Amino acid sequence: MHISVLEDQAHSLARRSEAALAGQKVLLIDDDIELLRLMAARFHAAGAQVELALDGQAGLARFKARPAALVVTDIIMPNREGIETIVALKRANPATRIIAISGGYRVGPEDFLALARQVGADAALAKPLRLAALLAMAAGLLETPSGACAA
Repeated sequence: MHISVLEDQAHSLARRSEAALAGQKVLLIDDDIELLRLMAARFHAAGAQVELALDGQAGLARFKARPAALVVTDIIMPNREGIETIVALKRANPATRIIAISGGYRVGPEDFLALARQVGADAALAKPLRLAALLAMAAGLLETPSGACAA
């Protein structure tokens, strides 16, 4: 019986995520191609219009050409790292919601994610991440009015 309650909650959360993400423009920036594909598939399945970029430089160019309501960006990437990308994205459009993701490098991901929040990320998630948690976080941010504090 307890398992069925958890399953019902998971299905309810998935439906809420799909409703909030349906038709939304989402830009995913990460140099890990496999993770990028997995995230893209999940956001696309939720009804989002998905754009992809392999680094911050390409991501910022895509954003300037076609602004997104939500950006998910890695922190450690070539050509333009995530902190610099977040600052540029928020400068271009302060209303854009940003989720920073990081697995860290020589220090823990929490250090990079805390810095990302300080420079403008609306939420942060450490790698390895659960895609369901990422979509729920994204849905929550898109449901929250601009300027309100979220996750």
